[in-house]
Amino acid sequence: MPCTTVLVGRDASSDRSTMIARTDDGHFDVKKIIVVEPEKQPRNYESKISHLRIPLPENPMRYTACPSVDPKNGIWAATGINAAQVGMTATETITSNPRVLAADPPVKYRRAKNRREKDVPGGIGEEDIVVLVLPYIRSAREGVTRLGELLEKYGTYESNGIAFNDEKEVWWMETIGGHHWIARKVPDDRVVLMPNQFGLDCFDPEDAFGEGKENLCSRDLPEFIAENHLDLNRNGEFNPRYIFGSRRDMDHIYNTPRAWMMGRYLTPESHRWDGPDAEFHPESDSIPWSLVPDRKVAVEDVAYLLSGHFQGTPYDPYSHQNTGRRGIYRSIGINRTGVTSICQIRPDRAQKGLEWICFGSTTFGGFLPLYPNVRKMPDYVSRVGMEVSTENWYWGSRLIAALADPNYGTCIQQIGRYREEMAARGRQIVAEYDRKQTNDERTLEEANAKLCEMARELTAETLGKVLADASEHMKNGFNLSDN
Repeated sequence: MPCTTVLVGRDASSDRSTMIARTDDGHFDVKKIIVVEPEKQPRNYESKISHLRIPLPENPMRYTACPSVDPKNGIWAATGINAAQVGMTATETITSNPRVLAADPPVKYRRAKNRREKDVPGGIGEEDIVVLVLPYIRSAREGVTRLGELLEKYGTYESNGIAFNDEKEVWWMETIGGHHWIARKVPDDRVVLMPNQFGLDCFDPEDAFGEGKENLCSRDLPEFIAENHLDLNRNGEFNPRYIFGSRRDMDHIYNTPRAWMMGRYLTPESHRWDGPDAEFHPESDSIPWSLVPDRKVAVEDVAYLLSGHFQGTPYDPYSHQNTGRRGIYRSIGINRTGVTSICQIRPDRAQKGLEWICFGSTTFGGFLPLYPNVRKMPDYVSRVGMEVSTENWYWGSRLIAALADPNYGTCIQQIGRYREEMAARGRQIVAEYDRKQTNDERTLEEANAKLCEMARELTAETLGKVLADASEHMKNGFNLSDN
């Protein structure tokens, strides 16, 4: 899916937590957040898209997931945190190039053409990956190695990026063709910016095939590169982007501008992003995969990045200024986002995991923290149907966004207050329950119930305000004094 990912190393964050975050930008995919208990995890998994059957281990852990409400195309679990306090988000759809795809073609489902033939299953993909990996890993690194084994055995039908985090490390993994992959530990003092492109711009092969401290990859990657003449680097350098990535005109409209916007926010002092002497502009091919932020990063900063629409630049689609460039680049906060999550793993809390959830367009939505290690999530976030209803947060968020968007200038203050109050009151409730220093399920479920009740109140109030504003701006308004 066309998503945006932000990864935060522990020394880059304000509280030494690690964070992995991603917008799940489907086609208005209806989403919910649930808890999957071990007895509900399948022992034999079958993909809807690729018709692939995979036996799964007998020892799954509890984990959260944000699946599609309509199961017709599969689970699409998207993101979650498991009982071992390991987070995962999957997947960021990334780019590749014809050289790679020809050398190791995607493993696609092939339907039999006649009765004498048999269907040929495809590989794994975004639909499957969280369910196949998250219930079985106890560290971010284990996530990379388990998924790597699955990719090498079954292959994949698409190019994807996947993130994992635990209390110490964040790992980023990218698929290469049908069966190959590459992964790197995010430096602790850095923030990674991923806008639907192959991202890694540095890699240490010696470490990958030695101690593997910060670099990992599929076992035959050097031979794969050499045999297929994939390396476009000069002077002995190893920039994975030059080997596995893309450099398309469409990247300059759809992808790189998002990295530019996020980098501009994170490093306004240490790098030049604007003007004739800028180091990077919105269509630069060399925007770094990761940056050391000018100041420490909090959850609210990640939420701001993932809600971005080029505010403060000539490219903001909501700008009143006639810049001639409004809306020419793809914003991060777009209309068709189903769910956005920030998986935060905190080293100094009894309940280390905290999952910040936003449904619908992030530009108009609030981020709600929830404790993941519980038996079930409150109905307000988990009991979601395909029918529009104000009784759950997904549809409430969608309604707010649809009403506020055409009335941005008059509604945005209400949206800003909504977002800030949800973050502040959410933090207050989390602080109250963090002080209890407990992993007791009932206590954490009580906390989640309070958090969801707070979100329900704020959402109903905000929906009423934007509805009133939208009603006042209807085009069929007419007063007796108008004639």
